[in-house]
Amino acid sequence: MATPQEKLADALEALHALQEQGRTVIRTQDLTRVQRERLTRQGFIRPVINGWYIPARPDETVGETTAWYASYWDFVSAYLEDRFGDAWSLSPEQSLLLHAEQWRVPEQLLVRSPRGRGQVTQFIHGSSVYDLRLPGAQDRDQTVLRNLRVYKVEAALIAAGPGVYATHPTEMRTVLAGQRDFSAVLERLLNGGHSVIAGRLAGACRNIGRDGEAVEILETMRAAGYDVRETDPFAGRLPGFVYRRDEPPASRRIRLMWQTLRDDIPARFPAPAHQAVAPRDYLQAVEDLYVTDAYHSLSIEGYRVDAALIDRVRRGDWNPESNDEDRRQRDALGKGLP
Repeated sequence: MATPQEKLADALEALHALQEQGRTVIRTQDLTRVQRERLTRQGFIRPVINGWYIPARPDETVGETTAWYASYWDFVSAYLEDRFGDAWSLSPEQSLLLHAEQWRVPEQLLVRSPRGRGQVTQFIHGSSVYDLRLPGAQDRDQTVLRNLRVYKVEAALIAAGPGVYATHPTEMRTVLAGQRDFSAVLERLLNGGHSVIAGRLAGACRNIGRDGEAVEILETMRAAGYDVRETDPFAGRLPGFVYRRDEPPASRRIRLMWQTLRDDIPARFPAPAHQAVAPRDYLQAVEDLYVTDAYHSLSIEGYRVDAALIDRVRRGDWNPESNDEDRRQRDALGKGLP
C-alpha cells in the first residue's frame, strides 16, 4: 500500500507533467479528485473559482498575492477562451493599456462578448471580470497579445471613451506617440463619421507635439464634409518631454512616469541616516538577503515543482512542518535558486 508521501509524490508528478507542457492554469479535469485534494491540502495548487486552480507555494501566508499576480493573465486567457471560444475581446480601454505594456492586474477586467451575461465573476484577492453583452473586436480590428484577444491600436482609439485620457494619461501618451502614421485611424474615422472622436484625437496628437498629425486629421475630416472641433482630452501637457517614435512602449511609459513623478518622489524618501555602516556589516546584510531576493525574482515567472522535490517527497525527506528550508520552499521553484 502506498504511503502518504508516495501518494503526494504521484500528485506532484501529475502537476509537474502539466507544467512541463507550459500549463499555468489547472482545470478540474486535468487531475484526479485525489490528486487535486492532496495538492490543495499541501498548498501546491490554489482554487480561484469552482473548477479552476493555479500553482502556488506551500508556505504562502494567508492573503499572499504573488502566485495570483504571476498567473493572472494566463488564467484570464484560459478562462475566457473556455467560456466564450473565440467570440470575445478585452475592452478597448484595457486593450490600449496592454498596447502600452501596462500589465498591472486590474480590480475588474472588462470583457466584451455576444455571449456575455452582464455579470461579475469574482476571482481571488478582490479581482473580478465583468462580461458585457456586446460584440467584441471584429476580425479586422482584433489582434492577440500574450493569448489575449484585444483591439488593434487604431480600432481601440476609436472605440475607447474619452475618460481613458484622464484616468490613464501616461498609457495614452505612450500609445499615441508610438503611431508612425494615422492612415488606419483616419480610415476608421471617415467610414464611421466620427467627427467628435476626430477632434479629440487631433487635440491629443497636438498635446504630445504631433502637430502634423493633428492637422492631417482635421483637414481630412473637414474635406469630407464633417464639422470637426479640436479638443484636448488630457488635463495638461508635459513641457520638455521628448517623444521618440522608435523606442519600445515600456521604455516610453517609464520615461513618462518619471517625467510626471520626478518632483514628487524625492520628498517621499526619508532623511539619509547619519550613522556610518561598516563595509563588512553591509556586505553581510546583502548576503543575508540573497535568498529572499532570488526567490522574489523567480516568483515573477510563477511557481513550478521539479523532479528533485518530487523525489524528496517520495522518500519522506520533505517536511515543511519542521524544516525551515522546506518551509521556504526553495526547491519547489521551477528553475531552482542559484
